Formats: sequence, C-alpha cells, structure tokens
Amino acid sequence: MSTVLFDPRSERYKTPFGAVPCGTAVTFCFRPDTAAVRRVVLVTHCEFSDRWTETELSAAAEGENTVFRGVYSASDTPELVWYHFRLFWADGGESCYGAGGHQSRDSVTPWQLTVYDGSRKTPGWFARGVTYQIFPDRFFRAKKRSAAGLVGSRTLHESWDEPVEYRPDAHGEITCSDFFGGDLAGITQKLDYLVSLGVTALYLNPIFEASTNHRYDTANYKNIDPLLGTEEDFKTLCAEAKSRGIRVILDGVFNHTGAKSIYFNADGFYPTPGAAQGKGSPYYDWYRFHSFPDDYDSWWGIKNLPAVEESNESYVNYMVNDRDSVVRRWLRLGASGWRLDVADELPDEFIAAIRAAMDEERPDSLLIGEVWEDGSNKIAYSRRRKYLLGSETHALMNYPFRTAALSYLRGGDAADFQSAMETLRENYPPSAFYSAMNFLSTHDTPRLLTVLGLSGKAPETRDERASFRLSPAEYARGVERVKLAAVLLYTFPGAPTLYYGDEAGMEGFEDPFNRATYPWGRENRALVRWFARLGALRRQHAALQCGTIRYLHAGGSVLAFLRQSADDRCLTVLNAGDTPVTLSFPWDGELATDTLTSQQFLPQNGALRLTLGARDGLLLV
Repeated sequence: MSTVLFDPRSERYKTPFGAVPCGTAVTFCFRPDTAAVRRVVLVTHCEFSDRWTETELSAAAEGENTVFRGVYSASDTPELVWYHFRLFWADGGESCYGAGGHQSRDSVTPWQLTVYDGSRKTPGWFARGVTYQIFPDRFFRAKKRSAAGLVGSRTLHESWDEPVEYRPDAHGEITCSDFFGGDLAGITQKLDYLVSLGVTALYLNPIFEASTNHRYDTANYKNIDPLLGTEEDFKTLCAEAKSRGIRVILDGVFNHTGAKSIYFNADGFYPTPGAAQGKGSPYYDWYRFHSFPDDYDSWWGIKNLPAVEESNESYVNYMVNDRDSVVRRWLRLGASGWRLDVADELPDEFIAAIRAAMDEERPDSLLIGEVWEDGSNKIAYSRRRKYLLGSETHALMNYPFRTAALSYLRGGDAADFQSAMETLRENYPPSAFYSAMNFLSTHDTPRLLTVLGLSGKAPETRDERASFRLSPAEYARGVERVKLAAVLLYTFPGAPTLYYGDEAGMEGFEDPFNRATYPWGRENRALVRWFARLGALRRQHAALQCGTIRYLHAGGSVLAFLRQSADDRCLTVLNAGDTPVTLSFPWDGELATDTLTSQQFLPQNGALRLTLGARDGLLLV
C-alpha cells in the first residue's frame, strides 16, 4: 500500500491541478495508510477574507482500502487559500496532516491553493516568443551626440570598446555618469540581427531623460533621453520592429524619480520649480519630506532616488489616469507593454490602476512585474501581494527559474530544479506560469558566462573584478555550460529572455561590469549561431511555445522533460555533469531526431536508449 497520503500535484489526490479560477469545484482525495482513521475533514483558510471552512470528506472503498473524497468550492473572488486535513482516529484522538506530514493543530504547515480571476486574459504573444533585453546605452551607437547642456554631469567615452567606469569620483560617489552613446536608432539598425536570433519582443531598460547611464533616476517621463534620440526615433523603432514581428516593452520606474528630475529638481537644472524648491511646486506632494529640503524618503536610502507617494492623486493621474498619462502615452506611441521596476514597492492599488489603463488603452498590451521570489505568496511591507490574481500583472520576472537553473547547471541536483519549478507551476495561474519572463542573467546579475565558467571564488575587490577574465579552460567550460543553459531556457515553459551580449560570449560580474558595450565584430560567432538555432526551433515548434510539461527524469546531473501540444512534442534531455551518462526513455514514434545536431535515434521496444556526454544536451522531436 502506498505511503503517500496526499500529493497536491497528483490527480489521484487533487483535481484540477494547481491554481484555479474563481468558483471552481476542487476535488480532494485523502488516502490514509491505516484503517484507524475514521473521519477526514478538509480545513481551509481564505487569507484575504479571513474565512475558515471545514469540509467533511466522504469515506469510500477503493479495493481493500478506504479513501476520503470531497469537493471544495473556491470563492467567487480572488483568494489565497491555505488548507490541511484534520484526522479523527478510532481511539478518539485527533491530528492534523499538512505539507509537513502528521502535525499538531498548532504547528501544521498548510498547502497553498491560489484562486484567481479567470476572466482577465493574458496576451499570448509574449509566451510564444523570444525576448531580448537591451541596456540602451551599451547596445549600438548609430549617431555621435554631445552631452553638453543635458541634465546631470555626463561624460561620453570616445571609444566604444573602452571599459566601463566603476570607480567613485573625487567626492567618493559612484555617479554612473559615463555614457557610450548607444541609441534608439542603433537598435533600429540592428533589428535584422535580432530577427536572426528569433526575437519577437524587446525589453528596454529605461529610455527616458535621466542623469545616469542606467536611467533609473528618471528626470522626465515624457521625454526620450536626448542621448538616445527623439520621440520620432522611438516611433520609428516601434514601427520597424512591428514590421518584423517584434514588440517593444518599456521599463516603468514608478516607485521613485531622480533627484535631478523636473519633478524634484534638487540642483535647479530645470527652470520650473520642483519639490526641492518648496510647496509652490505642483510636484511637492509627490514626495515625503521629514525635514525640508534635505531629509526625504528615498529608494533604499539613495538620495539621488527620492521615493514618490504612489497614492497621491496628482501622481496617479500624471502616471496612469490622465488621457496623456505616462503609461497611456507611450503605448499610443508604439510600446506593447511595461515592465514594472521594483514591483514589490508599488501598492497593489497602483499596479491595478496601471493594468486597467493598459487594458483600456491597448487590450493586447502586457504588464510584467519585477519580483525576485514566488510572486503568488510574496509578502512586501507586511502585506500579502496580489500580483497574479487577475487585476494586476500578467506575469513576473522569473528569478526562481534563474536560481534553480544555475544551481543545477553548476553541479546541483536536477530533482531540486524540478521541485522548485513544480512549486511555481502549482502556485501560479497557468497563464502566469507559461508567460513568466525566464532569464539567466540581466542588468542586475552577473553575466551568465562568468557565473558558469568561474572555477573558484570571485575576486574580492572591484578593481580585480573589473579586469577579470575567465582563463581559456574556464571559458571553454563556460561556453559548454552556456549552450546547455540556453537549451533549458528556450525549451522550458515561459518566455525565454536573452540579455544582450550573452549570445556573444560577454563576461562580467555585477553592475557595472555586466553592462559593457556589445562587442560588435568580436562576438563568439559559434555561440551566436547556437542561440539563433534555438530561436528558430522555438518558432517552429508549438510544443515549445505553449505545450504542457511532463518530467521524465530529474535526478543527479540529468534533467529530462517532455513538452507537448495538440500535434507536436519535444523531449529535452540534459546532462549537466562532468561525466557521460546513458539512459532510456519511452518513445512511441518510429524515429527520434535531435534538432540540435540532426542525429537520429531508432527506438527499440518503445524506448530510446541515449548516451549524453559531459555537459551535453539533446532536443528530440
């Protein structure tokens, strides 16, 4: 007799799988391993309404065993439901059974059931395609411009290939004020290159007027930064991208502005009064001053990034509600979506207002949130968040995927990767899971090649990290791992997102070393071809775009999963280890072809026997 009493991920115990739309009837089956259990009650707690319910499960014979079944009706409004079972024993005793097994009532660990608004749909274009993230100043420069007369004290590098500046200035501050001049016209010129990679969406780090090269210190939300070009350049980029089947997603930095912005105007650069000039400014109430003018709320205490009051009516109207609001304006000018910077620090009500404006302005637009954890149960500032319940974001950046994937690729157990990803699949609404922004490096993380190639500890000082390059042996091993990582990224459910230059073999530790200029003419061309091949395969196979996932093996160095749609299936098999492995998998086709090498395998007795070399992978169709 099975020792599994309840498994929320198995249809023998719970249907349907995972998160459910409001009002869904959810069937539970508890399977005791002893006849001494006489009654079973399903105990549920709806967190947002603070409502507890108890559902008596009915006993039924199943062979020689007794099981307990019952139906729980999910609420008509979005909820986060926590549940466990209460067992009543033949000797009159009671106990609880939860995710931690048999426990007392006071210490039981519940399972999670996400109840979401199924009427709010997610655009399908993002999940089906490939996204390319660009740090605009560092991608490609089409035109040389001058930094004279612009907000901030900016400097321009003469050569595209110079190293990034990372050292503090004479006052001990890291100003991020060195620019290379990458621009929107440069991105437009490289659209055909992006098409060759299979790219269908561009995620651009901030493009609005700002004093720093990262532009997260917005100076004017309604102006393109002059070093990037003009509003016409933006419209041209969107139009040319659209003609090639590519959409543009903008970075929305709505939790804070720049201190040197037209709204705060700390240095008096702008002729109109900002909050720093006092209560006469229309923007004064956007900020929270403790002692005017120098003591105010700021993002993580960084005074160059004064935090805004997202509940302020004037601010919400300017950003969201007005006809010419920031959110609406750039959608009308060609953007297809927004990525919300530090979504943890934006109130649910503010995010919901953005979503409502986007649905009204452009119903096929997409809203993505930057959340570093499981976004279905995230607590931020002592509040349980509601990102994925229907009225806020369509999807989130999938940092848990990155964490689990890199751990596996660097020698971890594939079973841990499966467990982490199945937790997300169970907790997220299906549309959110399949539209998750999957990535392996970004502007906020070390470069993929550096992470996977490094054999020892990272250098301790910034000077050492600035000049560090992988040894030839580390580079070769890193490239092998990057290729394997790319297969996982492009074949796993979600939207694969490639950080500019990872396909070219760029190296670098944390910011700003991960933000160097794209090495045009010095790319690792074999790696570029590998990513282009994967982009083409994703475009060709419906199973990779929207197919279900079923794990065939997850243990040690080997991960194998099947993606299947109505008339297409793809089997990914990865060996992240340093030694070859041989395995067998069921296969009911006549022949299996590895799309990465064109090698063919003949099944015998309904099974494929495969041998994978060290750090090797197959994609079988």
